[in-house]
Amino acid sequence: MKNLKTVIAFTIKDMVKRKSFIISTLIIILIIILGFNIQNIMNLFTDDSSSGSNEKLLIVDSTNLFEGSLDTLNNMDLGYEVETTNENLTFEDVKEKIDNEEIDQAIIIEENEGTYKLRYIVKDMTMMDSMPQSLMEGINTIYTNLQISKLGLTEEQLQSLTPNFEYSIEQTEERKVTGNVFAMMILSLVLFYAIYFCAYQVSSSITTEKTSKIMETLVTSTSPKTIVLGKTIGIGLVGLIQVCVFVAIALISAKLFLQPGTLESILDMSQMTPYLAIITIVYFILGYSTYALLYALTGSTVGKPEDIQSANTPVAILAVIGFYLSYFTMMNPTSDLNLFAALFPISSPFCMPFRVMMGIASGGEVAISLAILIVTILIIAKVAIKIYSNAILNYGTKMSLKDMIKIYRDKNN
Repeated sequence: MKNLKTVIAFTIKDMVKRKSFIISTLIIILIIILGFNIQNIMNLFTDDSSSGSNEKLLIVDSTNLFEGSLDTLNNMDLGYEVETTNENLTFEDVKEKIDNEEIDQAIIIEENEGTYKLRYIVKDMTMMDSMPQSLMEGINTIYTNLQISKLGLTEEQLQSLTPNFEYSIEQTEERKVTGNVFAMMILSLVLFYAIYFCAYQVSSSITTEKTSKIMETLVTSTSPKTIVLGKTIGIGLVGLIQVCVFVAIALISAKLFLQPGTLESILDMSQMTPYLAIITIVYFILGYSTYALLYALTGSTVGKPEDIQSANTPVAILAVIGFYLSYFTMMNPTSDLNLFAALFPISSPFCMPFRVMMGIASGGEVAISLAILIVTILIIAKVAIKIYSNAILNYGTKMSLKDMIKIYRDKNN
């Protein structure tokens, strides 16, 4: 136990003293703060004189199709200051008004043998530009009401033309889904970052220390098992604290820089219960342990830091598969595939906390998922420690899968 604490302490000190760790942590903190200040930053570059003012829209109705009723667009709160004219203005006339900043946009209504065309004119157009849907709906509504009024219908007849249906959605599945999907996706990304990148540091740390010969000193003073567990726990503690700091800074920034109630409306904080917090932390620890031990295995098989990336590729692919299996099955959380993702050990750390948040995870499912994950960790730990014990002093060469299988089967090791 004393040696384990020594390795943990050594790993933590080594991690927090690294320039890469300090710089990356500060950069992420800065990004979080800036992210919650995007609107405030944009406001700094916005002309105060124009803030809050609507864009000026000129509608040219030279045929008087709308009989002067287009002015009611100003009462629809569409974001435009609408001005109408019956003058026969051409495209060049409108272009001159836009260039002189008299107006921002224009619509020219043209008639051709009973067919009407609306030409939407803007100063600059991208491939994504089109006539705003709200503006189209407003103009269509005005024209429809104008034509209906000419029919001389009674109030009852007018009301019968507009359906007043109430819509609801129901499911046959007994388990009801609750919670905010956006919040689940954000939490999924945070967990993936925490588990994947923290676990990756185990591989990098082991290979770096092998190269610097620090491992020789550790091996002579303690067992390989203690080294594996100590480095895994040490880096995990640093990662957990780092993630907690990021979350705390995000919550503080949201309180300080966002409008009151904005965070609650997006994330639905009512779903954040103590039980969910405990489940999330447990799955972070177990998920991190799974991938950290895999990375400890790959880190011990290479002798040069430049080989880490290629050695870690299979584990990285597993992590990405697990994440996306969880991420995309969230769209249909009551499906069998989502339940499979919550039980499958490479994806359960990313999936089960969100089934708990959605209120569809039973106690039995959580227990089975945890049992499968723990058994998986024990198996990976047994294999990783044995391979690690024989490969840790292997310098300069990279072990193949065949070599690892041979070492594991060798009962003398």
